[in-house]
Amino acid sequence: MIARLEWMRKLTLLRTFTYMIVKSVFAIVFACVLSACSVMKDTPQVSLPLLHGWHDGKEVRYITTDVSDQAVAKAKNANYAPRLRDAVPNYPKPPQVKTVLERVYAFPNQEQAWSVFASVPEPLGYESQDTHYSPLWLMYVVVWKDPSKATELRSEEAILTAEDQGLVTIERTNIVLNCPVIPFSLVD
Repeated sequence: MIARLEWMRKLTLLRTFTYMIVKSVFAIVFACVLSACSVMKDTPQVSLPLLHGWHDGKEVRYITTDVSDQAVAKAKNANYAPRLRDAVPNYPKPPQVKTVLERVYAFPNQEQAWSVFASVPEPLGYESQDTHYSPLWLMYVVVWKDPSKATELRSEEAILTAEDQGLVTIERTNIVLNCPVIPFSLVD
């Protein structure tokens, strides 16, 4: 009887060991198949500069692909796309009327390197339910009246407050930019 129990124990261990080996081999084969599906050897790829900006005090990352102004397109190494200007609505328009364009604030005198975006999709990525997000932006130029008093402005609210305090001027342009926000986590 003891010999039979010992034999059954060994048989159970052998089955368990065989099951673990088969399971491990299957997992390795499955992982290889998945990785083969994700690698596209013949697909052309490009590199685009990943730019940094601000939204509500948090860093956002974006790329610039197209600009309606030729000089700005050249400076940003983007496509010159003059038809983007067709997205600019007739002014004056009521503030509550939303268009495909949102505001992006730029600092042409280099007092600040990063632009400020009025909105970004939240959460970033495919789970966003933000129906107002568009990658098209109408550029507003922010100029410090006294550049020696310039500070980093990290939100639309901070820019509008600086304007109310008489520290900056804000000028709407007709320059439209296609700057998709990249779906990475926002960094404080």
